[in-house]
Amino acid sequence: MKVHLPLGFAILTTSALLQPLSAAPLDETTQHLARDIFQQLIEINTTDSVGSTTVAAEAMAKRLLDAGFPAEDVKVVGPNSRKGNLVAKFRGIGSRKPILIIGHLDVVEARRADWTTDPFQFVEKEGYFYGRGTQDMKVNDAVLVTNFIRLRRENYRPDRDIILALTADEEGGKSNGVDWLLKNDRNLIEAEFVLNADAGGVTTVKGKPVNVDVEANEKLYADYQLSVTNPGGHSSLPVPDNAIYHVADALGRLERTAFPMELNAVTRVYFTRRAALETGQTASDMKAILLTPPDDSAVARLSADARYNSLIRTTCVATMMDAGHAPNALPQLAQANVNCRILPGHSAEEIRLELVRIFADPKILVRYVDDARNVYDHTPDKNAFPPILPPDEVLKPLARIADEMWNGVPVIPEMETGASDSIYTVAAGLPSYGVSGIAIDQDDVRAHGKDERVRVNSFYDGVEFYYRYLKALTTAR
Repeated sequence: MKVHLPLGFAILTTSALLQPLSAAPLDETTQHLARDIFQQLIEINTTDSVGSTTVAAEAMAKRLLDAGFPAEDVKVVGPNSRKGNLVAKFRGIGSRKPILIIGHLDVVEARRADWTTDPFQFVEKEGYFYGRGTQDMKVNDAVLVTNFIRLRRENYRPDRDIILALTADEEGGKSNGVDWLLKNDRNLIEAEFVLNADAGGVTTVKGKPVNVDVEANEKLYADYQLSVTNPGGHSSLPVPDNAIYHVADALGRLERTAFPMELNAVTRVYFTRRAALETGQTASDMKAILLTPPDDSAVARLSADARYNSLIRTTCVATMMDAGHAPNALPQLAQANVNCRILPGHSAEEIRLELVRIFADPKILVRYVDDARNVYDHTPDKNAFPPILPPDEVLKPLARIADEMWNGVPVIPEMETGASDSIYTVAAGLPSYGVSGIAIDQDDVRAHGKDERVRVNSFYDGVEFYYRYLKALTTAR
């Protein structure tokens, strides 16, 4: 049975009809291609424990080769058989230096028992695509591969090379792909600047666009191990000096301790522009924290919202615990992992020492843990990169396309509260900006969580966004 729809309505799927009209309906061929690539990526397990980014990289490489890309422009490289990285080049006429786009193929772990759907099956229901990576970040991997093929089919000739690197171990592991490429094959990814599709995006409320974020800097990621050792003994002879109690008390003190409120050049711009989009108390509070000194009551109210609290403070939270060796014995070792997201201007070692001060317990050893889970008594030099406001070359076409697709919503530079591979490219001297066209409700961020999902229309809009944006950045002037 055919359904007759008003002119301009995107014919997607039955579930998609439950959603608002897409900002930029795709042609049917591109839509099918994008969906197929997205499904293929979601259903390839790329977790660090049992998955393989090489399988995903080779699958995307085959897509590009089948679309006519020369073999010399599509490479899968990496340190071992499981941690492959795809590097693909869309050749231009060379009148300007290349652009590099980075994204990661790996995803965080997901247990089937925790989800209402299988996290490694691509499920469409009620206007959403579900699966591990639908937000972070196979969604944009699919967007970018789709647009490489789309532009190739059009015989598009950019004025500069566009390099796409889809890599391993951004979420953890011993083989971070961007770091590996910079150290081992930098010539493959040398560029004037970097677009990081793992950051930025369209902020929505109940599906309505509010603003487009562009990442201008990010917090520094750091893990710390808390350890307490004890001789142990029989559980029938309990002693107050229990290793588990020491760790639990320390974590309780951490929970009750807030790091100081701070703003930087990027977060000041963010709250200034976001205040204009808010109403009532929230708008007033955003303006009040910009004062010198900031209004303490306004800071307290905004801090009650995890989104805003993470923008104005370093945050540290317990994420894992391990203790004891038998149910009828006192623990000889208790450990916990504390994950911190550190504001620019502060080092990981500074925060380690601050944790020692907060815990105030000489029995607790606080050590730094790197991405490969190596443990150090002191933190190697590791600082967040400074705020870098994007130049007009990045911002002006972004603002124009946001205006076209989302009815004039403003573009706001932001500080990413998570962490991304921009930390490696910036350290290597490559200016990096987080840009994405994927819209996610500000109260439905499920990255790393259960039942991760993205709106069907949001995905297709993201495809159209990067198509327009890449053309705007690479069309001969």
